[in-house]
Amino acid sequence: MQQHKKVQVTAVQMTSLPEPQQNLKIIEQLLEQLPAARPQLVVLPEACLCFGAGDKKQRSYAELYEPTAPLQGRIAELARQHSIYLLVGTMPIIDDANAEKFSAASLLFGPDGECLARYNKIHLFDVDVADNTKTYRESQWTEAGEQVVTVETEFGTLGLAVCYDVRFPELFRALRSKGAEIIALPSAFTKVTGNAHWHVLTRARAIEQQCYVVAGAQVGEHANGRETYGHALIIDAWGNVVSECDGATSPCLASTHVDLESLTSIRSNIPVAKHFARSKKVIHE
Repeated sequence: MQQHKKVQVTAVQMTSLPEPQQNLKIIEQLLEQLPAARPQLVVLPEACLCFGAGDKKQRSYAELYEPTAPLQGRIAELARQHSIYLLVGTMPIIDDANAEKFSAASLLFGPDGECLARYNKIHLFDVDVADNTKTYRESQWTEAGEQVVTVETEFGTLGLAVCYDVRFPELFRALRSKGAEIIALPSAFTKVTGNAHWHVLTRARAIEQQCYVVAGAQVGEHANGRETYGHALIIDAWGNVVSECDGATSPCLASTHVDLESLTSIRSNIPVAKHFARSKKVIHE
C-alpha cells in the first residue's frame, strides 16, 4: 500500500446518551465540522453509541460483527460519506447471538466504508473509584479481548487500544513492535482518575513508544450519573499535547495535521526499540 505519511488526525469529544440513534445524530453533526484535509483519521470516544444506560442495556444493542448490521452499517456510511478513516471508539459486538457477554469492540472503517480492523478491549475496568459511581465491574457483561491489533493504512500503521489499556505499557510496547506509528485511544476516563492521571499516562505512552496518540473522550455527566473527564487530545511522539479539547464540557473536536516522517529523527536519535532488546534479555534471565 502506498503511504503518504501525512494525515489529518481528529479526536472527538462527546457526552454520549443511552440511545444509539441519539448519539448517531451527534456524531453526524460533529463530522460536518471536520477540517477539509484528507486523508483524515477520526477517533470517536469509548462507548460512543451507548453510554449511561447500563451494561445490560448495552447487551441489548449488541450486534453480530457484520457489515449489514444497522449500527455498523450507519458508521460505514458516514465514513464513506465524509471519505475518512472513522474509528468507533467501542460498541457492543457479539460473535454468537446467544452469548451473554459482548466485546467492547473498536471498529475502524475506511473511506470506502469497509471495516478494516476490529480490536476487542483487553483490559477491563474492574476498579473502585471515589466518585458517584464508586464501583466499576466491566467484566460482568464484557468479554476481554485477546489480540493485539494494528492495521496498515495509506498514511501508516495504526495501533488500537481503549481507555483502561493506557495503564498497561506492555500493550503499547507490543503495538510499537508491530509497527504502530499512531495509536488510537478512545476513552471514557472518570472525572476523578482523569484529573489525576489522564495527561500523565497518555503522554508517557506516546513518549515511550515514540508514537502519536489520538484519544477521543467522553465528557460530563451521563444519564446514569457517571462523570467523565473529557480532554480529547492528540499527543506527538515527543510527548507534546498538540491539540486538545482543553476544559471544554460539551462535544467538540481536537484536530491537527501530522507528518509521520517526523518519527524518523526521534526514533533514530533515541532508539528505544533497539535498546529494549537489552532490557528484555536482562529481565527474562
